[in-house]
This record gives sequence, structure tokens and C-alpha cells, in this order.
Amino acid sequence: MDNDRIDKILDILKHTYPNARCALNFNSSYELLIATILSAQCTDVRVNIVTEELFKEYNTPEKMVSLSEEELGEKIKTCGLYKSKSKNILKTSRELIKEYEGEVPNTMEDLIRLPGVGRKTANVVLSNAFGIPAIAVDTHVFRVSNRIGITKGKTPEAVEQELMNNIPRELWSDTHHFLIWHGRNICVARRPKCEECPIAPYCEYFSLIED
Repeated sequence: MDNDRIDKILDILKHTYPNARCALNFNSSYELLIATILSAQCTDVRVNIVTEELFKEYNTPEKMVSLSEEELGEKIKTCGLYKSKSKNILKTSRELIKEYEGEVPNTMEDLIRLPGVGRKTANVVLSNAFGIPAIAVDTHVFRVSNRIGITKGKTPEAVEQELMNNIPRELWSDTHHFLIWHGRNICVARRPKCEECPIAPYCEYFSLIED
């Protein structure tokens, strides 16, 4: 897809979703890190319900490690995969205390060394907690960008690289949110609402089904 077409798509999405932002509630980089770990295979709505209670008492690494895996697991159980998430959250919290004086690092290299933190989680934290341009490729971003035709990647890493190559760096974080909101509202997984889609005229998927 050529740059002019991509520019038109992003401009339309910008006007369609002017309030697009991170859907996870957080008051610190640590809260966002934990919320993003919890969001794996879980809705942001559910994560926000869980963290609203969890962060009342356990909103720093030091406070979090006062819990056992079993105790934390009970508190995050409704997020799913709670045993592995509990283990990773406590390991990560201990690592932050040991290596970073309790602070969340602000580089990709340091973040992905933390247990339970991959590129997607790291990019969410970099973008939303530190204001560093980044594109986190979740299921919505992966699906929508490939469906529209901005990318052709077969893996999240490939899609991330393509998006970074095709989109100006200063628009990376906004584009991440635009694609997520579009994926939740219109370009849904099973039956995309193409008849309602403002970018349909520029979408490769729509051009195929029209033919």
C-alpha cells in the first residue's frame, strides 16, 4: 500500500476516534505494567475491575511481593491464566526491586528481560507510561492492519516492523490506538461492519469482497 493511501486511512481514523487512548486504567508505570501482563487473553474491562481492587493495596513492587503466589492468584483469578500471571508478576516485581530500585525501566531491552513481558507488553508501557513512540501489536492491531492492507506480516513481530516502516515515528502510538479502537468497533474479527466503515474505500479487504 502506498504512503498516500496510508496517510488517508490514518487521517480518517484520527477523526473517527479522536479520544482513542489506552483502555487500561493506571496511575503509574508499574500499575500499567501489571495491568498489561494481566490483559493477556483477557478483556481490558475485566482487568480494570480486578486492578481497581488490587491496586488499592498492592500498587508498588514492594507491596506486591508481600503476597504469595496463591494469595495473588486469588485476587486476579477472574483474569484467567492466573497461576502463570501470579508467578510472573511476583518474579517481575522482585526483579524490579533487585535490579531497578523498584522502578520500571524505560527501554525495550530491559523490559523484555522481565518475566512475563514480551514485545507487546513492553511497547504498551513504553508508549503509554513513558511517551516513547511504539506500536504494540495485539490481536486487533494484527488483524486490522493486515485486513486493511497496511501490512502483510504473518507474525506480530513482522507486523510491528512493517507498521514502523510504513508510518511516521511520531504517529506510531496514535496508530496503535486507532487500530485497536477500529478493531473493537467496526473491523471486528468474524463479521467486519464494512458497510459502516469510513475507510472502506481505501481498504484492500473491502475491495476484494466488493469484486
